Amino acid sequence: MKSKLVEGKAKPRGNFPHIKRVGDFLYVSGTSSRRPDNSIAGAEVDEMGTTSLDIKEQTKAVLENIDDILKSEGASLNDVVDLTTFLVNMNDFGGYNEVYASIFDYDGPTRTTVAVHQLPHPHLLIEIKAIAWKPLKS
Repeated sequence: MKSKLVEGKAKPRGNFPHIKRVGDFLYVSGTSSRRPDNSIAGAEVDEMGTTSLDIKEQTKAVLENIDDILKSEGASLNDVVDLTTFLVNMNDFGGYNEVYASIFDYDGPTRTTVAVHQLPHPHLLIEIKAIAWKPLKS
């Protein structure tokens, strides 16, 4: 087993890796739209403190972050076999699903989507964990 943090990605908010390889499988920890500087893609706060959160932008950023993490092990979103998505509000399902469908088709990964009470930051609408299959080269 090999665990690692991926350079250029937001540091996990706990003692866990971005990715763990177990044989031919890659397990990606729950990933958000957080950037390396801890700002959040799809979250804007204006000068008056009004917050604007965009599920489509956050979903796109989460999937891009997962793809970058997978690339650290020579894999990509094409190798994902299972995704679990956590949404703070199921009313965001439509926007999330629209972005998801622009990347994956019916031959893509199996998927489970659940509603959660909250995520580690109030501006996060979505988190996704992934399992990919990428055989080690012998």
